[in-house]
Amino acid sequence: MAQEEIAGAPLRTAVLPVAGLGTRFLPATKAQPKEMLPIVDKPLVQYAVEEVAASGIPMVIFVTGRGKEAIENHFDVSFELEHQLAGRGKEELRSLVRAVAGLAKVCYVRQQQARGLGDAILTARGLVGDEPFAVVLSDDVIEAPVPCLRQMMKVYAHYGRSVVAIQRVSHRQVSNYGIVQGVPESRHHWDGRVFRIQNMVEKPSPGKAPSNLAIIGRYILTPGVFHQLATTQPGAGGEVQLTDAMRHLLEREPIYGCVFEGQRYDAGDKLGFLKATVELALKRPDLGSDFRKYLRSLLLSRSGPRSPSGNRP
Repeated sequence: MAQEEIAGAPLRTAVLPVAGLGTRFLPATKAQPKEMLPIVDKPLVQYAVEEVAASGIPMVIFVTGRGKEAIENHFDVSFELEHQLAGRGKEELRSLVRAVAGLAKVCYVRQQQARGLGDAILTARGLVGDEPFAVVLSDDVIEAPVPCLRQMMKVYAHYGRSVVAIQRVSHRQVSNYGIVQGVPESRHHWDGRVFRIQNMVEKPSPGKAPSNLAIIGRYILTPGVFHQLATTQPGAGGEVQLTDAMRHLLEREPIYGCVFEGQRYDAGDKLGFLKATVELALKRPDLGSDFRKYLRSLLLSRSGPRSPSGNRP
């Protein structure tokens, strides 16, 4: 392997910020973490941890807050539950429960005040150390044959610099995202999917957006970002914005954007959450066929016979 293909140091940790209040899902999140809301029978945060594990990263650092104990319990061993399942002959379920606890090594650090994504990542600095690391936001569920994070790791291994996941969005949606301005990289066989970023703009109006390349909740960051986070002034709402810190980091070192291949669901939004639930349920071999029949029956019942006037009775 050529030297340029092993530029990046190995990734050993992924940071999962899970301290948010989840206000968009109230009252469901009044007494449970948003990250524990299930898509079919698996909580959002488990999809994120499974992606980290499938990408070969052994350690997960959860940045938690008050009321997030359910996340710790979910990734811990539950001897009582396993014992009960074994006693009832439900070995398959017992193995399923035990597998969750074995996905990755986990540790937890508390974000004492909700001061934004940038502050959450800075809170993990003592555990990450002076190493590159990944950040995964569980709101974004990404279905892909090759995990999104794994796709990004190939870009990181080549350049040894920070990489963000990006996706093309419609012109009217740019104000919902951080948008990058970049130049396609042609020195490697990236098929036009990798950009060297020149600028980042947080939630621009459609008329001021430099492109339609939106930053999605996957990052590989060099340790230099910690200095930028520590010196970035809080913005609106007293929050430290990761995009602001990365813009400052861009002045010191290159950052790359990777247009990932796969289907992304914005499960932090109610409609996106419903879409993810329906589409992932349809892909399940144990549910898909019956669920598809049910959905078709709903469509048929709603498009039933019409009255002579042309209106449904």
